[in-house]
Amino acid sequence: MIRVLLIDDDPLVRAGLRLMLSGAGDIDVVAEAGDGGEVPALVDEHRPDLVLMDIRMPDVDGLEATTALRTRPDPPTVVMLTTFREDEQVLRALQAGAAGFLLKHTPPAEIVAAVRRAHAGEPVLSPAVTEQLIARVTRGIGTDRRPGSAEARTRLDRLGPREREVAVAVGQGKTNAEIAAELYMSLATVKAHVSHILTKLELTNRVQIALAVHSAGLT
Repeated sequence: MIRVLLIDDDPLVRAGLRLMLSGAGDIDVVAEAGDGGEVPALVDEHRPDLVLMDIRMPDVDGLEATTALRTRPDPPTVVMLTTFREDEQVLRALQAGAAGFLLKHTPPAEIVAAVRRAHAGEPVLSPAVTEQLIARVTRGIGTDRRPGSAEARTRLDRLGPREREVAVAVGQGKTNAEIAAELYMSLATVKAHVSHILTKLELTNRVQIALAVHSAGLT
C-alpha cells in the first residue's frame, strides 16, 4: 500500500482527493490537514510514503513545508498541487525537493497514476506543463542558471558519458524502462546511474535532474 498524506486548505478538494485515491486498491489515505504547519507532526505519527500538498495555504504554505520535510532523514515523497497560476512557486518547490506537481483539474485516473509513478521514483510532470515550466527557467524566474550557461554545463561535467546520456533522457521525461530500452541497459543499471547522478549533482529527485539538464541546454 502507498500511504498518502493530503494537505490542502480547501476541505472540498481534500474530500475529492480522498474519494478518488481511496478507490484505488493500492493507495491508503492515512491522514489529512489544512495547513503545511501540521505536516511534521502528521508525518511523525503516520509515516506516509507520499505527501500530496497544495502550494498556497494561509499560514505555512507548501513550499515552506516541503523545504522543511527535505531536511529530515528519509523524508516522504512530496507532490505539489497547483492551478499553475503559481508557476514561479512551482519552480521553487521543485528546486526545494518536490518530486513533481499536479494540476488540480487533472482527471482522477491520472492523479491516481501520478501518485503511483511518484512513489516509484518517476517524474509526475506532464509534457505540456514541463514545457511551460522550462520556459520559466529560460526567462530566469526562480533560478540564476540560464539555459546553456557555462555554470550549468560545468556542473554536468561531473558526470561520466553514460551518466550524462541517462541524465539527458531523464530531462526528456523518459521513464527508467524507456531509458533502458533506448540505451540498451538493464533497468537495474539505469536506476544505479540515476542514483549516481543525484549524488554527483547534489540533487534529491529526477525533476531536479531534468531542470539541470534543461539549464545546461542539453535537450
